[in-house]
Formats: sequence, C-alpha cells, structure tokens
Amino acid sequence: MATIDTDVLIIGTGPAGSATAALLSTYGIDNVAVNRYRWLANTPRAHITNQRCLEVLRDLGREVEDEAYLHGTHQDLMGENVFCESLAGEEIGRMQSWGKHPLSRAEHLLASPCHMIDLPQTLLEPILFGTACRRGTQARLSTEYLAHEQDADGVTTTCRDRLTGETLTIRSRFLVGADGGNSLVARDAGLPFAGRMGVGGSMNIHFRADLSRYVAHRPSVLYWIMQPGADVGGIGMGLVRMVRPWYEWLIVWGYDINEPAPEVDAAFATEVARQLVGDPALEIELLSANTWTVNNQYAENMQAGRVFIMGDAAHRHPPSNGLGSNTSIQDAYNLAWKLAMVAKGQAGPALLDSYSAERVPIARQIVTRANQSIAEFGPIFAALGMTGGTDHARIRASMDARCDATPAGAAQRAALREAIAFKRYEFDAHGVEMNQRYRSGAVVSDDQPEPAFERDAELHYQATTWPGARLPHAWVFDGATGAEVSTLDLCGKGRFTLFTGIGGAAWATAARTVGAELGLDLAVHVIGPRRAHVDHRGDWARASEIEDDGCIVVRPDQHVAWRAQHLASDPAHALRRVLRKILAR
Repeated sequence: MATIDTDVLIIGTGPAGSATAALLSTYGIDNVAVNRYRWLANTPRAHITNQRCLEVLRDLGREVEDEAYLHGTHQDLMGENVFCESLAGEEIGRMQSWGKHPLSRAEHLLASPCHMIDLPQTLLEPILFGTACRRGTQARLSTEYLAHEQDADGVTTTCRDRLTGETLTIRSRFLVGADGGNSLVARDAGLPFAGRMGVGGSMNIHFRADLSRYVAHRPSVLYWIMQPGADVGGIGMGLVRMVRPWYEWLIVWGYDINEPAPEVDAAFATEVARQLVGDPALEIELLSANTWTVNNQYAENMQAGRVFIMGDAAHRHPPSNGLGSNTSIQDAYNLAWKLAMVAKGQAGPALLDSYSAERVPIARQIVTRANQSIAEFGPIFAALGMTGGTDHARIRASMDARCDATPAGAAQRAALREAIAFKRYEFDAHGVEMNQRYRSGAVVSDDQPEPAFERDAELHYQATTWPGARLPHAWVFDGATGAEVSTLDLCGKGRFTLFTGIGGAAWATAARTVGAELGLDLAVHVIGPRRAHVDHRGDWARASEIEDDGCIVVRPDQHVAWRAQHLASDPAHALRRVLRKILAR
C-alpha cells in the first residue's frame, strides 16, 4: 500500500518543478513535490528572466510577478555587455543587450506587459516554491527519488527519506521528472536523447567583493574577459557575472574537458578573481565554487505514458542566451493545464500527447541555439588574434595591433566591431524568446497557412494569432474604469478564453452553451465600444488578424487554439468541434 496518494508527483523543485507545482495547485489539482536536498538552489545558476517567463508568473498572480520584480535587477542595469581585458584593464568593446538598445526596447514594450529582469535562481525558486506551498502543494525536502513503475491506472514511485533512511511509496496518476540534467526519471522511463553530454568544461566561482569602482559607470550583467587562455573550454571566454549589483559576483572560467577538473579551493578562486578583475590585491569572500560541464543534448520524446520530463531533465545546454529557467517554466506552463484538465475529467488522456509534440521542437531549438552561441565567440577571438596556441606574447601583439593607424589595424577594428555586433544572436535574441509556435493535436489550424517571418525570427518577435502562436499582447481599456488591461491578462488562469468583437456576439452565446455542455470554464470577451473592454487605440483590432465578427479561442497557456475570420453559420457547432478535438473528447 502506498504511503502517500496524490494526483501528480513532481520530482525536483527547481524552476520547472516548482512552477508545475504552483500551477497545479492554482488549478486545484493535488500534487506532491519532492526534493532530495534540504532546501532549494544554493548557487545563482540561472538568472536571465525573459518576458515570456514573467508572463507565466503574472498569470500565477500579480503578487507573484511583483515579488519577482522586487528581487530582480531591473532591465536598465542589465544591458551593456562589456568586453575587456579585465575589469580594471582596457575595454575592448561593448554592445547594448537584453532590450537596452532603443529599437530593441521598443520591440520589448510592444510585445508584452512584462519587462525582463535579472533574477538569480536562488531568488526565483523560493518565489515559485512558496507560491506552490501556499496554494496547496505538499512538499517534502530531503526526499530522494529511487525508482518508479507505471501501470494502466497510475505510477508508483519509491523514494527515500534522507533524514531517517526509510523508504516510502507515492502513488500518483502522473509523474513529472524535473530532476535536472542527470535525470533519473528520464533514465528509468527509457526516454531517447539526441546529442551528447560533456562537450566542454567550466568552473563557477561565487564570491562577494565591492567592484563598483570598475563597473557602476557601465552597468551590465555580463563582463566578458578577453585574456590569453580565455578560449579554453567553457562558455567561450572568461566571464565576470553580476549576481547583485555591485557586490556579489559569479566568475565563469573554462578548463580543458580532456583534462581532470581543477580543484577550485579558496586560494585558486582568489587568484582567478584577481586575474579577471585585474586587481592583484583583491580580497574576496568566497561563497562557493564548483565545476560543471557544457552539454549539448535534448530529449527526442518528453513523455512515456504517464511519466513526463521537463526543464534540464529534457534540454541540457550551456547558459548562453539565458534560456534555461525560462524554457523550464514554459515547459511547466504547457503541461500543467493539460494534466489539470485530464485529472478533472474535462479532457481525454490523448491531450497529454501534445506536450511532447509541442515542447520537443523547442528543446531542440534552444539546445542548438545555446551551443551555437558559444561557437559565435570565435569571430571575436579571430579579430583579436587570440585563436590557437599558447604563445601569449604573440597573442598580446595581435591584440595591440588593433590600435595601429594602418590599413591592417583598421580592418581588425572593423572585424571586431562586426563580431561583437553579431552577438545579438545571444544577448538580444528576442525572437528566440518569444516566437514559439506549436503544432499538435491541441491546436486546430483548419489549414490556415502559417505567416512567414518578415524579419529574422531569432532576433525579432512577430506577433500573430495563427493557431499555435502565443496570443499577441495589446493594451485595451476597462470600460468602467478606463484602466489599461493587457489581452494576456484577459486569458490564461487555467481556462479557455474566447475573444470576439461586437459583430461576433453569437460566439459569446455559443461559448456559454458549449462551455456548459463540456463542463468548461470558458471565459468570453467581446471587445468594442460600450463593452466591458474597449479598444480605443485600435491596437487589438490590428493584432487580432480577424474581422469584427470572427473569434479567437485561446488555451490556458495563452497560445491560440483556433480562430475564425468570420461568424460561422452555426457558432455552437464550430466551437464544439474545435474544443472536442483539442480536449480529445
């Protein structure tokens, strides 16, 4: 007999696991979350928190979003990526990143009601975990996953209490493996992976020191250190990363993956910090140090029956582009509503098949992008003459040559400017963050052609209501108070939503009828003059890509499920067909 019974068991309480627990509890689904450690993240690993991730936190509640902003470093302090010989040494170049450039900032403001921040994992996880526990998640720390077995009706998982050594069994309808890059759940489920682990070696040195005199005048999250040896392993070059401005830092420095990992003790860490900061007398308060490997691997299937994986368990990649926790939380947002509707009997089990169909292409994309971003440091090294060899005198001469008033010096300077500007694909890839479009049985396109991207899809977000895309953000206005409201605020929250105009009033009537038939909480918004929400600027009319009598059906994860350009001859029949198909009813 099982020690514990629940609807969903979540292994791991990192960003993916805690987000899943928070969402399920918000949706009223019993869940248990276990973590083999005594607390949450003990190092500030992930930190870039993009707009789409913050939209998920906003959907959990404005108090959750506000707490993230309270603890995060504002976008204006994130965005001048600096390339230098050391913090105290000569600056080589810089680029405006993370929406700092005015043109990029405009795109960010148009795309979302949220703005990106820098929120270290040590601060993000408690927000999500606390939200989950306050809303009903039963959490067990110091509880280690051992094995699971699934049958036709559920999953039986064996865990070990690390305090007592006793084993316990947890019976659940579904099991979610959010247990990191060495996922035992993924291994035991026999899920296939593409790529390989351990393609590079890096070390993290987490410390405190007041470095404001070197950086406060050029605020950034990332200071890239160009020194001989910087191209060995790791993430492309040496890095001094701001954790909290300007007194808490994380140094990332590579090591040769073909050699044994270095022993990073206090003396070694201090020496590396002095070298990269450029202050031979620097004293640091060492908080932690560890080594890690750069991985290039993703799951080709994220589901085995009633068992699912997400986060680092499913996509294993370097921190380039800041995609780790963001993608993990979006995995949770995609799966949680589907688990909830199946658990409540509102959807058939086949709905769950759409999770892997939708998220595996995203996992493949972000693993490929993150590893490609490492390779794209190559032109910077080449422009500085830092590639190959260990002849530091020759490398120094090559770096100095960019200052020469010669045609060769001019060409070198031009190549360096071009190489740094090209790093937009890592540090300002708004499209990678926001252009996720799904294709699965949980989307009904009715053969509507996907709109082509008008600009580079990695750099620029393109809003569309094409089924499978995230609903575009537009500000509309509360008809009673006049307050601005995002279209994203009108949907989500664990339910389907229908948008239409004044000419589509029949859609609203049909939605109430079909929602009652299917036992769904189907929200309806008729946007127009003298209605609950008014489109004074016309932004929603332009973004909706439908006529006034058309409609858009939006899933609980704010992705478009279906749209109709005009009023159907039988709106109830049309909605019934679409929702039954999506929900596998």
